[in-house]
Amino acid sequence: MKALFQNISGDKAIWAVVALLGLFSFLPVYSASSNLVYVVGNGTTFGHLIKHAMLLFLGFGIIYGVHRIPTHFFKGLSLIAMPIVLILLAFTLAQGTTIDGANASRWINIPFVGGFQPSNLAAVVLMIYVARYLSKVRDVKVTFKESFLPLWVPVFLVVALILPANFSTSAIIFSMVLLLCFLGGYPIKYLLGIIGSGVICLALFVLTVKAIPDLFPNRVDTWMSRIESFANPEDTEANYQIEKAKIAIATGGILGKGAGKSIQKNFLPQSSSDFIYAIIVEEYGLVGGFALMFFYLFLLFRIMVVANGSTSIFGKLLVLGVGLPIIFQALINMAVAVELFPVTGQNLPLVSRGGTSIWMTCLAIGIILSASNKEKVVESNDAIIDEHNPLEILSGQL
Repeated sequence: MKALFQNISGDKAIWAVVALLGLFSFLPVYSASSNLVYVVGNGTTFGHLIKHAMLLFLGFGIIYGVHRIPTHFFKGLSLIAMPIVLILLAFTLAQGTTIDGANASRWINIPFVGGFQPSNLAAVVLMIYVARYLSKVRDVKVTFKESFLPLWVPVFLVVALILPANFSTSAIIFSMVLLLCFLGGYPIKYLLGIIGSGVICLALFVLTVKAIPDLFPNRVDTWMSRIESFANPEDTEANYQIEKAKIAIATGGILGKGAGKSIQKNFLPQSSSDFIYAIIVEEYGLVGGFALMFFYLFLLFRIMVVANGSTSIFGKLLVLGVGLPIIFQALINMAVAVELFPVTGQNLPLVSRGGTSIWMTCLAIGIILSASNKEKVVESNDAIIDEHNPLEILSGQL
């Protein structure tokens, strides 16, 4: 064990906040899993707790293993992983899994692992791939024609393969790619064209699904109903989840009801995953809710510190590319619970119950820690001049 801790390197503050989030997650997951046991009839609360512990244990194993890999290795790994990810996404979509008549083509079953969601892996791999491309062309005058095949074709393929089954994830991935391209100095006029093209493609997809309802059963209707529910909060039947989440938050008060004493966990669907933040506020009050938000914002601060301290353009973009989506997803999860955002189905990173989402978040954290490990950074041809502030140089690319 002593040798293990001696081999832990990288940003200690990130290690600390990730460990705290992981340890804290046991309390709300154990409490909220009673909904799965007594309402859904799935397993036992202790069984869900053990499963969550195993997932976190493997997740921290991923962090440890990945953070030992030199940062520049991820360039080549992204090229290898991208075709694999596209094949996994295509296979997942083609299998056409349905749950209660609705399309749920998000998972593939892996022996001894269970359900695996390739879209989570695709999000991390794609951000690494985009960071690699942007660092490669930083000193070259980029044209849309030259960047279309190596950059935007993989992006559109990933988004298109995820979109039919998971609109929120595809939208987040697309938004994060655009943000990373903006930070990496990709011409704004081309980004505006990409946004316009994305909107047109989405409209064509919706029209196609409306014209051929059996193509992707119930998906577009689900999107529409969630948006309509958000726009029309008086429709209580359609806003059942949001109403229960708001009741949980309102009854939590300042200090909350105490660990395990939530009432709404018995009525709120997805209380241990999508709406776990509402249960946390009910049990730990506004103090607990704001404390949890502080930890995510502190993680954002450390991500920016690591990006600022990176010695290469690739390192900076890599950290921002895999780190910002974690914070963005956390803020979306919290915003949904307080009805500031439509229901998206996004988990609270490192806290919600889940499998693939925990592992992929840990993969991203490991990559960030790899970049923060100065002793293992190997400068390549894209090293930045030492006498300049790295963030100023990055901003100068815009």
